[in-house]
Amino acid sequence: MKYGTFEDLEIYKSAREFRKKIYSLAKQLPEFEKYNLANQMRRAAVSLTNGIAEGHGRFHYQENIQFLRQSRGSLEELIDDINVCIDENYADLRWLNNLKKEGYELLKKLNGYIKYLRSCKQMAINNHLSKST
Repeated sequence: MKYGTFEDLEIYKSAREFRKKIYSLAKQLPEFEKYNLANQMRRAAVSLTNGIAEGHGRFHYQENIQFLRQSRGSLEELIDDINVCIDENYADLRWLNNLKKEGYELLKKLNGYIKYLRSCKQMAINNHLSKST
């Protein structure tokens, strides 16, 4: 299936929804966390979706995969930030646990997309090799 823009990608749609929830959580943090944890969470959440978008704009599979790896790192950072919120009782525990679970589900999707792109890359290499022999 061909995609017109990064906004058509299911992984982007899922990451965007997760980012919105992270922003909501950041708004709930205590005032003294405004420039620390909240700011860090917002930057990582934006990095998550930015990496998917920027990778989509690259012409080579490996470049796309590299940006997705960066997104994956940002997502794992956000899961740890959720752990900080759990440890410090910054929000409803059930909501935070559900958000963390959603983060891990998104991680599986992101890893699946990376795996898909790796297989596409390998197929392109194999096609090129078979044409050149």
